[in-house]
Parts: sequence; C-alpha cells; structure tokens
Amino acid sequence: MLALLKLLWRLIAVLELALFTLLMLALAQLPTALIRRVYPLPFRAWCRSFVRALGVELRLHQHYRGSLPPRYVLIANHPSAFEDIGIPALFPVRSLAKAEVADWWIVGRVAVAAGTLFVKRESSDSRKAATQALVDAARSGSNLALYPEGGCKGRRLGGRFFNGAFIASYESGVPLLPVFLHYQAQERFEWADQHLLYKLWQIATSPNPRADYHVFEPIDPAHFESAEAMKEHAHRLYLGWQKRFLE
Repeated sequence: MLALLKLLWRLIAVLELALFTLLMLALAQLPTALIRRVYPLPFRAWCRSFVRALGVELRLHQHYRGSLPPRYVLIANHPSAFEDIGIPALFPVRSLAKAEVADWWIVGRVAVAAGTLFVKRESSDSRKAATQALVDAARSGSNLALYPEGGCKGRRLGGRFFNGAFIASYESGVPLLPVFLHYQAQERFEWADQHLLYKLWQIATSPNPRADYHVFEPIDPAHFESAEAMKEHAHRLYLGWQKRFLE
C-alpha cells in the first residue's frame, strides 16, 4: 500500500511538472522587460517542482552562524546535472552555463528566460565577455551561481578552478558563498558521458535519492590581495570538504 501511495505521489509530481513547464514556456514569450520582472519567482518554483518530480530529497546544511549575505556569488562543485535545478531551487541566483544549453529543447528556453548567462568554453573571447558580464551582473545586484571547475568533472574535483567567479567577486566586492554538493548515491547522480534524459532517469530511479548541499562561511573579497588569491584559498577549502564528505 505504501509503495502504491509513493507511486501515485510521483505521478502527481510529474504531471505538476509537465503543466508547470507549459506555463513557463508561455511566460517565456512575454516581452523581455516583463520577463525580467516576473520570471525569477516562478522559475525557482519550477525548479522545486522538477526536484519533486525526480523524487530527490534536497537538504540544505548551514555550517556557519548568521544569515546569508544579501548579495553573493555562489560557487559549488559540479558533479551532476541535478544542481542546475537544485541550486536555483534553494537560492535566488542567475547561473552561467555553456552556450549549447540555450539550444536545448524546452530547458534551453526556460534557461534563457530565467536570465542565464552563457559562455562558449572553447572561445577565449567568449570567456572574457562572460567574465565581464558576471562582474556587471554582480555589481547590478544579481546573485550568481557558478561552477569554478568549468563544467561537470565527476564526483571528485576536476583538478583546478577557473577565474571567472573569483574575478566577479573581487571586482564587484560581493562575497563568495561556497556550497559543497554531496549526493548519497554518487554514481547515479554523477554526469559523465550519458545523455541528459538517461541521466535524469538514473536520478529518478536512484535507490537513495538524497542531495546534501553544505553552505559554508561567506568569503569576503576585501580580505584578499587578488582574485587569484581568492581562487587558491577556495580551492584548498574544497579539497578539505571533499576529503571530509567523500573520502
């Protein structure tokens, strides 16, 4: 009986997501100026609906005293496709994504309307333009969500961090908000070379679909001499958290 109720709940969640997605696509047709005002709140609600449809138990762990800063540049490790909805489900942020995402069926349209910034990773000119766009967005009051590994690198850190998030924080004066992501069923959530739909199916059928998002003390750029120094400090922190949570 319990299994039947769980199945019914998942079916209702999937139906809710399907209907919600139609609404989001309709809202994406509004004039650009209006989209910027009305889209962020329903986008976060849509992300939470997506989380429910996948059956993921998303938990937030705050490892410091006090409240979130009013503005921040959130950084996180990037083991899975799930954080593209998990992060905005919990935080009011604009994300940076690879340019190809804008062309994805349905998800791309929603991402564009949500104010996602895009970058062609193989183009140095695009990376420079994206970094400046991040700085401008942070200065204008947007909270940002960035993955300094430069893409999904698996369940372990990819070896180095890229500069964009740290330049955005340092030049805007907006603090970094470090979040370490830990999925209990690491292999099911890890995004390697699978098709996105297959990966979502793996997540939805995971035997332990729990996602733990650990939020640590904000990092004030005023305490560092350069964005490079911030990057090195953050990388050391993430190596320590990786050892704490994954090893």
